[in-house]
Amino acid sequence: MDSHKKSTRREMLCRAAGGFGGLALGGMLAEQDGHVARGAATHWPAKAKRVIFLYMTGGVSHVDSFDHKPLLYRDHGKTIPVDNWQGKPGSYAPYLKTPDWEFQHGGQCGTMVSDLFPHVRRMVDELAVIRSMHTEHANHYESTLGMHCGSWTFARPSLGSWLTYGLGTENADLPGFVVVAPAEPYAGAQAWSSDFLPAIHQGTRIRPGRDPVPNLRRRVADEELQRLELALLGEANREHLRQRAGDRQLEGVIQSFETAYGMQQAAPGLFDLTQESQATLDLYGVQPGDSAGFGWQCLMGRRLSEMGVRFVELIDSGSSGNWDSHANMQDHVARAGNVDRPIAALLQDLKQRGLLDETLVVWTTEFGRTPYHEEANHPGREHHRHVFSSWLAGAGVRGGSVYGASDEYGMQVAEDGVHVHDFHATILALMGIDHERLTYRHAGRDYRLTDVHGTVVPALFA
Repeated sequence: MDSHKKSTRREMLCRAAGGFGGLALGGMLAEQDGHVARGAATHWPAKAKRVIFLYMTGGVSHVDSFDHKPLLYRDHGKTIPVDNWQGKPGSYAPYLKTPDWEFQHGGQCGTMVSDLFPHVRRMVDELAVIRSMHTEHANHYESTLGMHCGSWTFARPSLGSWLTYGLGTENADLPGFVVVAPAEPYAGAQAWSSDFLPAIHQGTRIRPGRDPVPNLRRRVADEELQRLELALLGEANREHLRQRAGDRQLEGVIQSFETAYGMQQAAPGLFDLTQESQATLDLYGVQPGDSAGFGWQCLMGRRLSEMGVRFVELIDSGSSGNWDSHANMQDHVARAGNVDRPIAALLQDLKQRGLLDETLVVWTTEFGRTPYHEEANHPGREHHRHVFSSWLAGAGVRGGSVYGASDEYGMQVAEDGVHVHDFHATILALMGIDHERLTYRHAGRDYRLTDVHGTVVPALFA
């Protein structure tokens, strides 16, 4: 948004009899402007300006996607000793299970990717694949919470909230943190909660469909009448805040009114896909008039990022019909078919527009799936927290690389393990943030996304 438009809108709000915009200009908006300025003073030069976070809910099988294990094909049906089954210590002898798909070399780098992801495989020269991820819990709720908030047991601010708290937003007319999700993941809205951070940093959810942002249209057709209503609301809020000085949550709510007003101006253009060429729509597999599907979500991700949204999360499905393939791994076919082409399109589109050089794309899930099963020849796989795969692409990332390794069957980390805390620390580092210095004082102690853990993985950097 150019400075003339910003100042015009703020002057209008300030003239609204000292309405909510005037209050913001009296303190909160000045703080927000300082917050944006503070984003320019990162702990070190940022390699990325913004993040698109692709979250595959339910647990994608690493040994069927990005972690090729030839011995699993050879030794299918053999038993192997393990000392833990779905979080229960003991002595077990499950049966190794062959992957259901073949793997092929992709790109010039030759990284092996399974036939589940043929389109992403063609873009593998942009990816830094991590084959040594590990997490703390084998349950969906806890591991979804951990991947988003860095805590597996307590509600904490989401990664997107921490980033907007640290860096602010590039576009005052849009939220700094947007989640595009047809349904909630296992941890629900906590996955994009700001928790104890100011409320302005909570993710704003867009639901694919005919009404992506409910209640966005003003209730009255006349702009002057809306101005008067907002002035009255602003006066009530000012009085309420005067009686509760220093209430950060209330300040955040008032700031959110400013953002909501800006969204009324920006959202119609955001959702107007007639601005896109037919070639772009074809690339994502989106038909004119579409307002749903993961292709639409990825296209929205690019448009939001292009408009200056700091952190965009795209969630591929909700708590049912996802990657949780206990009964039959063939369920992964539909899930991969839903996301493979759109993800490749997003990477290609960002690259050809010059946006990939300043956008960090993250692909992950909450954990992997077992390379074995307690029943011989069972078609499904169970939860597996001990090792799984994720990848990064874009700004500052060493494309065409593989980091870390699991053992010969994909059961445990074999080298260069990357814990979720390390993953978060690395993402923040690419954004110019020292994860140990991004803190917020709450309930008498300083909190951070990585708690007291986390090591940046510089080998992932270009």
